[in-house]
Amino acid sequence: QVQLVESGGGSVQAGGSLRLSCAASGYTVSSLCMGWFRQPPGKERERVATFYPAGGVTSYADSMKGRFTISQDNAKNTLYLQMNSLKPDDTAMYYCAAGWGHYGGSWSCDFDYWGQGTQVTVSS
Repeated sequence: QVQLVESGGGSVQAGGSLRLSCAASGYTVSSLCMGWFRQPPGKERERVATFYPAGGVTSYADSMKGRFTISQDNAKNTLYLQMNSLKPDDTAMYYCAAGWGHYGGSWSCDFDYWGQGTQVTVSS
C-alpha cells in the first residue's frame, strides 16, 4: 500500500509561483509511476505531469509545458511540482498519484494510489 500526502498549495496572484510536494510512504517512488493531476471547479480531473520509473523521463500536458516542472527526490521519497507563471485557469485541487508502470515501446501507468489533494487558487 502506498500512502501519499500533498502539501504546498495556497493562494497566489497571477504570474506567481508555487511548489507542491507529495511525500510517499509504503514504497519507493523511484520504482513507480508518479504523477500530478488537477481538478478545476466544476470540471473533470486532468493529468498535469508524469514522472516515469525510468531514470528521469517525464511528460506534461500541453498547457503546462514550459511553466510546470515535475521532479523527484528519491532520498526523500518525495515528488514535486514547481509551478511558475500561474494563471487563474490553474485554479484547481491538485492531486498526487502513484502506480505501476508498463513499457511496451512507450510508457503507460496505472495510477491506483491517490493523495487527498491540495488546493491551488490563482487570482487575477
